[in-house]
Amino acid sequence: MDDWRRAFTQNTLVPPHPQRARQLRKESTAFQCVLKWLDGPIIKQGILDMLLELECHLRVSLFDVTYRHFFGRTWKTTVKPTSQLSRQPSRIIFNEPFYFHTTLNHPNIVAVLEVAVEGRKRDGTPQMLSCGFGILRIFGSKPESPTSAAQDKRLRLYHGTPRALLHPLLQDPIEQSKHMTLMENCSLQYTLKPHPPLEPAFHLLPENLLVSGFQQIPGLLPPHGDTGDALRKPRFQKPTTCHLDNLFFTLYPSLEKFEEELLELLVSDHFREGIGLLDGGTLEVLERRLHICVHNGLGFVHRPQVVVLVPEMDVALTRSASFSRKVSSSSKNSSGNQALVLRSHLRLPEMVNHPAFAIVFELEYVFSSPSGADGNAGSSTSLSNLACMHMVRWAVWNPEPEATSGKVTLPLQGGIQHNPSRCLVFKVPSASMSSEEVKQVESGTIQFQFSLSSDTPAEPKAERRSSRKTAVSPSGTPAPAAQDLSAIQDSPVGPGLSLSQLAASPQSLAPRSSSKPPLQSLDSPQSPQGPQLQAESVFEGRVSHLEADLSQTSLVLETSAVDHLQELPFMPLHAPIIVGAQTRSSRSQLSRAAMALLQSSGFPEILDANQQPVEAINPTDPVRFNPQKEESDCLRGNEIVLQFLAFSRAAQECPGAPWPQTVYFTFQFYRFPPETTPRLQLVKLDGTGKSNTSSLSHVLVPINKDGSFDAGSPGFQLRYMVDPGFLKPGEQRWFTHYLAAQTLQVDIWDGDSLLLIGSAGVQMKHLLRQGRPAVQVSHELEVTATEYEQETMVVSGDVAGFGSIKPIGVHTVVKGRLHLTLANVGHACEPRARGSSLLPPSRSRVISNDGASFFSGGSLLMPGGPRRKRVVQAQKLADVDSELAAMLLTHTRAGQGPQAAGQEADVVHRRKLERMRLVRLQESGEDSGSRRISLLAQQSIRAQHSRDLQVIDAYRERTKAESITSILSQAITTHHTLYATLGTAEFFEFALRNPHNTQHTVAIEIDSPELSIILDSQEWRYFKEATDLHTPLEEDMFHLRGSLAPQLYLRPRETAHIPFKYQNFSVGSLAPPQAPADVSSEKNLESGLLKKCSAMPTKHVKVLFRAESGRPIAMLCLTVESQPHVVDQVFRFYHPELTFLKKAIRLPPWHTLPGAPVGMPGEDTPVYVRCSDPNVICECQNMGCRVGGPGEPRDVFLKVASGPSPEVKEFFVIIYADRWLAEPVQTWQVCLHSLQRVDVSCVTGQLTRLSLVLRGTQTVRKVKAFTSHPQELKTDPADVFVLPPHGVQDLHVGVRPRRAGSRFVHLNLVDMDYHQLVASWLVCLSCRQPLISKAFEITMVAGEGKGTSKRITYTNPYPSRRTYHLHSDRPDLLQFKENSFQVAGGETYTIGLRFLPSGSIGQEEILIYINDHEDKNEEAFCVKVLYQ
Repeated sequence: MDDWRRAFTQNTLVPPHPQRARQLRKESTAFQCVLKWLDGPIIKQGILDMLLELECHLRVSLFDVTYRHFFGRTWKTTVKPTSQLSRQPSRIIFNEPFYFHTTLNHPNIVAVLEVAVEGRKRDGTPQMLSCGFGILRIFGSKPESPTSAAQDKRLRLYHGTPRALLHPLLQDPIEQSKHMTLMENCSLQYTLKPHPPLEPAFHLLPENLLVSGFQQIPGLLPPHGDTGDALRKPRFQKPTTCHLDNLFFTLYPSLEKFEEELLELLVSDHFREGIGLLDGGTLEVLERRLHICVHNGLGFVHRPQVVVLVPEMDVALTRSASFSRKVSSSSKNSSGNQALVLRSHLRLPEMVNHPAFAIVFELEYVFSSPSGADGNAGSSTSLSNLACMHMVRWAVWNPEPEATSGKVTLPLQGGIQHNPSRCLVFKVPSASMSSEEVKQVESGTIQFQFSLSSDTPAEPKAERRSSRKTAVSPSGTPAPAAQDLSAIQDSPVGPGLSLSQLAASPQSLAPRSSSKPPLQSLDSPQSPQGPQLQAESVFEGRVSHLEADLSQTSLVLETSAVDHLQELPFMPLHAPIIVGAQTRSSRSQLSRAAMALLQSSGFPEILDANQQPVEAINPTDPVRFNPQKEESDCLRGNEIVLQFLAFSRAAQECPGAPWPQTVYFTFQFYRFPPETTPRLQLVKLDGTGKSNTSSLSHVLVPINKDGSFDAGSPGFQLRYMVDPGFLKPGEQRWFTHYLAAQTLQVDIWDGDSLLLIGSAGVQMKHLLRQGRPAVQVSHELEVTATEYEQETMVVSGDVAGFGSIKPIGVHTVVKGRLHLTLANVGHACEPRARGSSLLPPSRSRVISNDGASFFSGGSLLMPGGPRRKRVVQAQKLADVDSELAAMLLTHTRAGQGPQAAGQEADVVHRRKLERMRLVRLQESGEDSGSRRISLLAQQSIRAQHSRDLQVIDAYRERTKAESITSILSQAITTHHTLYATLGTAEFFEFALRNPHNTQHTVAIEIDSPELSIILDSQEWRYFKEATDLHTPLEEDMFHLRGSLAPQLYLRPRETAHIPFKYQNFSVGSLAPPQAPADVSSEKNLESGLLKKCSAMPTKHVKVLFRAESGRPIAMLCLTVESQPHVVDQVFRFYHPELTFLKKAIRLPPWHTLPGAPVGMPGEDTPVYVRCSDPNVICECQNMGCRVGGPGEPRDVFLKVASGPSPEVKEFFVIIYADRWLAEPVQTWQVCLHSLQRVDVSCVTGQLTRLSLVLRGTQTVRKVKAFTSHPQELKTDPADVFVLPPHGVQDLHVGVRPRRAGSRFVHLNLVDMDYHQLVASWLVCLSCRQPLISKAFEITMVAGEGKGTSKRITYTNPYPSRRTYHLHSDRPDLLQFKENSFQVAGGETYTIGLRFLPSGSIGQEEILIYINDHEDKNEEAFCVKVLYQ
């Protein structure tokens, strides 16, 4: 026992910062670091003169830069004499390895190394001093990739002590801080690399514990050979299985008095601390738990087993007489005290015959506040009766080395002393006046029988590794042996999440209300939920509280405990669709027979360039993306194929719900135009739907122009050709990144009603070919729709000054499953004529104008940059300058403008014909009159030529100065190309050089608002660090003069780096038409529609650097090539026309967003929001600023003005995590559909009528009305009718809601000839339930069956004969024998009911509405059906 206590005391760990510990845990990574030698004069001369017998050692600690927090335990090397420093070179050799593993995979987790010297003063007293320290970066700049290089590295050392890292002035990166002073010629040689052989030993080493390779670890064998490094290749000791039986707890003075005192003190603490209880101050014990685990002095070897203890009398009442006698005889020495008994057998297979291995027993009490008047705390169905959990006693037992079995009695411990779980424990009685014998028992005892069996085979390394990884990164729990299952199930083992934890009340959570880490009670040997709920490892050794546990379990329980704490403020909350659940290809819900039938439907096969079938990959396989392999692919062309196969109905949908006949899809791939597919017919597969386990599946078939379709040619293909002919120089890497990171959002629409069915998302990373000729992947995607309901009429307060708005409930419904195949077929492409265009663009962030300081010559009338060719073909001036060509007579007459250049051959031909005619006239000897006319014509032509020569000469003189200035400006012009995306800041520096021998004050003029100069030095420093640019940085660099251009002072021949930032927030037209496209030809149906690439707009920006004299000294011409951006989420809102949409979108948990920084303790990470539409008000609001505090959720508030119906407005919302808006963390696309609003107040089961006014358009239209809820809303006329031009017509609407509450119903009026949306309404229903007059209850067998027939009676209360109509809110579960009946006055009528079977066990409440002849509700009955 002394060995265990020594190891436990010496290896106490400081836990990581609480903010860091709350983050999602990753798999632990093992590292080996070897400290080789220390170079340089590390010890100053003053220390050498002051101390004698100097020795040196190194100390290593883990440090969190973000929170300025040291954690873990400091590790020290052996002490080395400093006499080696007197040699040349001065070097102290250590060659000592240390090992550790951590799950905190973040660049800001570093190791701090300190050089310490120790010696004696002149008077003989010892003295220890710090001589410097270094910062060893464990992880790279990307959090996902640890440092993997194994070569020697040199660590720079700084003056001072590592305690300086706690100062707030030291901001990350610390190495570049001006407060850090580098030690010249001093460094440490070391190696750091991952060490996978340590992974099987994770269960023996706590996380973040630095241990030496020469240190003996309990559970490991000594190393082979003379190396002495036991952790280089760990070898394990043989485990021993320990069996425990007849376990009893005895508490002083008795169990009843102990628990009475415990409850009184706990209630007193609650009231003193202001926590309060739910039931006016009463508490009672809900559970008594025992945590049992093996501990090796460093940490728990395995997750604790959690069992439930029961009082001895409860056991006696529920067991046989023999067992009762056994219990009584076993506890007869308790002096009448009632004991806590464990009724089961325990098996611990992790024991090792080592002095430091011990078994830890922890007794935990779970308390509850009674939820009812009867004080029944056993009901754990509500979440409002748990008060707290506390550990009250603990004990440690170390078996004797030679003992194999026996009986053990141990004293229980408590109070403030250290315990393995490192939490507060209930106090022990005062022992100041007690003897040693009394002290052993007055805090309680534990008694049990044990037996050790050494015949258990050694555990394989793979099993040890999996068990440890389960504890750190939960993936499964090792199942107990089969022979022990009966014994384990004999006792009420605590579940993975016990009933008391499920009943946790968030209102009572406080750091003081729980001192026992509940995370240790989240697992049991028989609970399948244990590994998934185990959010943190027990090896951490920190004080964990209940609220941390609830925040982790919310990931599994689907409802976050934090959400229950939040009072929704003034605004309606839009819950974003979880991309992770929407974008991954889910497991197939169809049966194998349905899948086989689907694959044999005759879909066209996708072939590669060699006409061979394309390789199919599994969508669940991980994608290993290698950018170099993609760039070096010889098949430069990528033919992206999208094949829409089938659309399956969701199995949970109501069978009577309507199903569309045709569908079409809208999406946008890369920078191609937004795509709207033609309407596709849904053809049901023969043979599906016969089994309830498979949902109905319909094949997609294209529709011809005449409305017919061929079921023998199913599927619809779209092809996109992306090759070097379409891509701009350097765009190939952008396209590769797009495929690797983007999620393609597809909207599915009803082809007849033009109503949105839902949306689906598919990740395109599987389209990366990675050197393969072609790949294809088939997905089965969930099609989800977001529905809104105003279930509560509670009005929140005016929290943010925008008024009070009713909260709107939002939930997501799965509408169906889309079967989609994606493929990427590689093609060999001809190289471009200019080989340089194939090279990627330069990624340099520094632009220099040194190359623009010469003049290479050229024509004055040739616009553009310097010519690359020295030989220039002569051209006519009229063909070069259009302005000059308009003033010339001969040029205009000959060719009528600029087209003359293309008709030069015709002019020469006509001139030759004219000469031939004159020659023939002279030969024929015609009269002199004809010759005179010919001579006059020649003179006229000569006069025109002479005039044109004068015009040309005058024009050249007038434009000579301008042309010379233009051509000379090319000598000072620098051209550069930027590749920009929406919202991303493109940072670069322009190296401006003063070419003169005199100083200048240069004004910088920019002709585009999207390009700006970075004036703030902190912003400049941020971009330099982000781009790893090490050019000089200056403070107060520019002189600002209000709205004038900033000025820069330049010395003679000086070069200054000017920081620029280009950022664009505007986009063009985005919204695709809300109507299906037409198929152009049958040929396109067979081969797939090949889409041409559309070039994104190219912009030109000019920057002029002008001296004080007004003359430019340099010019920068930027060509901005816009690149497609990634859309993380698409939101689609429907809102009344010509009103304001005020919507709040809640951000996901901040630590789950890629690139989001971790905030400082006590403050929130800032969030910044920008919108692509300047007319949209967009801001981020922290909900904790008024309600809770730091760490509360954040909402993005939008205020948008909707247009006239049926306009669709689209814009982008860009979210940043840095104040400089450098790179977006999230990019959302928001679509706002403007609809006409109609408010209807109605009663469930009762028909409410209203009329809508239809106004005709320019032409006659054949229209039909469609609704999103056809079972509740009917229209008259229901079929196709004619809407006359410029006419006014009424559309009668009948609403019969089936359930109470507030919700929205969409109503569309569609042109059936052209499938265009004519009008659209948003019907807002506010439904109330009628008064229930009678209630019934029946019991049925769940599953397939014939159903049950029942009868009820109804008496006509009127004296006259009446007609009544019957309706139900669940027609899928209840049918009437007759839908209407007549009954005389005062007579009784028997109503026949037919209850249909339900596929699930549970209960349903079915309402029966009895309406009069006007369809107004007379009576309402409620039938509760129990399905068993």
